[in-house]
Amino acid sequence: MSGVNPQGCQVFSFKHPSGAELEHVFLWRTTRDLPARGRIGIFNRSYYEEVLIIRVHPELLSGEALVDPPSDDKTFWHQRYRSITDLERHLHANGTRIVKFFLHLSGEEQRKRFLARIDEPEKNWKFSTADIKERGFWKEYSKAYEESLSGLKMTYLKMSAERERELQSIREELAK
Repeated sequence: MSGVNPQGCQVFSFKHPSGAELEHVFLWRTTRDLPARGRIGIFNRSYYEEVLIIRVHPELLSGEALVDPPSDDKTFWHQRYRSITDLERHLHANGTRIVKFFLHLSGEEQRKRFLARIDEPEKNWKFSTADIKERGFWKEYSKAYEESLSGLKMTYLKMSAERERELQSIREELAK
């Protein structure tokens, strides 16, 4: 975040929804944390995580206390995607600009990062056995990722981890 005044920037990390968050519609917790006009808000994960994790683990929907539980999977996801695009259109019409970044890791890159979390003591805090369990759903997450991007009808840029490392080294050179 070099070059940005941190006083005008807020970072929000959205993890597993709390009980209070599950009592609201799925867009509530991110909408609650939208930045004020003139500020930058960075969302580390957001409602996009919702359309990935729930697709892979549909049993989590039972925790959302939906008034009308989904009877048709296709209709349900169409409605979720529409809710997201409607919210983003509303925000744009009212002066909020949304820039989306998706860091897409290959299975091999993810494996390397997991091993580094185990092998490098300074990264041990990042290690979770839950991550290894979720890695078993790689194909399901990949499919959900592609369906979400397609369902949200967005243009996007996939940046490989290798390309990101190349850009980071360029940034470091420029900073000297």
